[in-house]
Amino acid sequence: MRRTVFVLLALAAAVLPGAVPAAAAPAGTDRGWEPAPSAPWDVAAGVRCDFPVHGEPVVDEVVQRVLDTHPDGSAKRVAYKGDLVVRVTNTGTGAFHDADASGTAVVGYRTDGSQHWSVLGPVLVGVGEDRGNLPRGLYIVDGVYTLDISSTGYKTVNMAYGTQDDLCARID
Repeated sequence: MRRTVFVLLALAAAVLPGAVPAAAAPAGTDRGWEPAPSAPWDVAAGVRCDFPVHGEPVVDEVVQRVLDTHPDGSAKRVAYKGDLVVRVTNTGTGAFHDADASGTAVVGYRTDGSQHWSVLGPVLVGVGEDRGNLPRGLYIVDGVYTLDISSTGYKTVNMAYGTQDDLCARID
């Protein structure tokens, strides 16, 4: 329970508009936030789902704010927020689902290439065969959770509270 409260407080402090003192930011601005657009993507049959999949943002209002940097100037901790809806399409049949991935996250980027995500709300997570603690697939993971991505790409989702929606099943 203590970890859940900490994650919620950290996310709120990092991404809520009131987290920047009014005196520190000019009226009508959201200081330090920059667009973080998502690119379309394709995965072959068998990589995530049993069929080929295309993903493309249909709503993309995600912004990012660098909270901390490594000594070399690269991003160490970045907050993300904003509306994101990704159309996930089975390119074999044309079946699609518009997946809401509008979660809020603070992502820690480590020097070895690994990442630690503290998340509130829905995020799209793709997992390869034997590449995570979820089965191979595409998921909308929603709730309060962390996502660790190792330097080799292994993904570990640790749910404090939430759900996992199997998008492959939705568009099969």
